[in-house]
Order: sequence, then C-alpha cells, then structure tokens
Amino acid sequence: MPPESSNDLLLLERPVEGVLIATLNRPEKLNALSKALLGDLTAALAAAKEDGSIRAVVLTGSGKAFSAGADISDMVERGVESYLDPERLEHWHAIEAFPKPLIAAVNGYALGGGCELAMLCDLIVASDAARFGLPEINIGVLPGDGGTQRLPRLVGKSWATRLILTGEIITAAQARDIGLVIETTEPDRLLKRATALAAEIASKAPLAAQFAKQAMRAAFEKPLSEGLQVEQEAVKEAFKTEDRAEGMRAFLEKRPPVFRGR
Repeated sequence: MPPESSNDLLLLERPVEGVLIATLNRPEKLNALSKALLGDLTAALAAAKEDGSIRAVVLTGSGKAFSAGADISDMVERGVESYLDPERLEHWHAIEAFPKPLIAAVNGYALGGGCELAMLCDLIVASDAARFGLPEINIGVLPGDGGTQRLPRLVGKSWATRLILTGEIITAAQARDIGLVIETTEPDRLLKRATALAAEIASKAPLAAQFAKQAMRAAFEKPLSEGLQVEQEAVKEAFKTEDRAEGMRAFLEKRPPVFRGR
C-alpha cells in the first residue's frame, strides 16, 4: 500500500489494517530530532489518537539510523535554551502521553535522544545492525529527555550506570540481553516483524489495550498500593465497554471475537 501521507520530515504509511508506520525522515542528519521533526511526529500521533481505525503505531527511521539524537547544532547556537524550549518539551510530553500501543522498530543508531525516544515506546524491536547508547557525557552533558529515569527502570541500576557514565554504545544483541529490546531480527525483516507484532496487538480489544497501557505506566510512577488502584479503575472502565461483552460472549460461544473499539 502506498504512503497515506508524507512530508519532508515524517513519512506515514498504513501497511495493514489497524497499523500506522511513522518514519523519521532526516537521513542526511541521521534523523536528528529537530523541534520541527518532533512537532510533525506529535501531530501525527495526535491524529492517530483520534482515528479509531488506527490501533497501534510503529515508529522507525529512514537510512542508517532510527535517530542519532538531539540537534546538537541548535544546542551549540542557543545553549540551554534549546533544551528548555517549551514547545520542544511539550512535544516530548505529548509523545509520552500517546495512549495507543507504540512500537519502536530500531533500524540503526538509536543514540542520545534517539534512544530516549525509543524508550518512550511500549516495545522495542531492533535490527541486528542497530546500536544503542546515551553518549551525552562525551559532550559534557547528561541525558535530559528521560534517559536517566527510564533506562534504570528498564535495565536496572548497574547497566544504566555503565551506559550513562561511560557513554558506551552497545549492540542490538546486548540491548536484548539486558532487557532494553524485546527481540532482534535481520535488517531486511525488521519492519515486517514490527508490523506483524503491531497487527497482533491491533487485533485485540483496543480500549482494553489502552487501559492496560495506562495501568502499566502506573507501575513505574506510583507505589504498589496506588498502582493497584489504577489497575482496578482500569478494569472497571474495561467492563463498561461493548468489546468486553463481545469478548466474553465469543469465549463462551467458542468463536473469534469482533472488537470494534467501543
């Protein structure tokens, strides 16, 4: 299927039912995360949030990189104001708040902000050729878009400390072994595999998936007792949906359910 829409910085494609692929498209800059690129991604996700036919999104990069990180030239020019730019920060918050399942298909370098962007996704599938790292310490700063908080939660304190304080870049296999990546695949099969995973998720009850994502996020942000309350509220909301009734009827009738996102 041809791209549904595109612009200079972001390509959008609907390869199979229920799945949107968003491709970062600054290959000459290794998909460095300019404010404009982040804005286009935020806009695409806002539209996907409202589109009931989109149930999962795959995020990938064009060329040799998923994303090599922040736009350093802007940081050199504007200093800390580049980092603190309210519009830039709002784009990051909007991506984090995207309620539907979001899968990163990391095809090459995912460094600095690119690695932080991948960690904002719910799952990471990586090409064997992918490389991950938070090398900000090599230019005299530290990860500032969630890296110091999300990496320890994903891989534990020891590996996070090693990667952040040395700036070491690791292979896809290492990233899989420490739990950053869910699985690796041959480069030419990456998008096919990520799309298949997204399609499998898209075939499930979409509102239940969103409630589950909300509840799992609470596991990282709240004490256990509060997280359990979030979970209970999410289950109560799921029970109000038509999809819950359909899923249970289908189970008893021994047939596949037909979920409509209602």
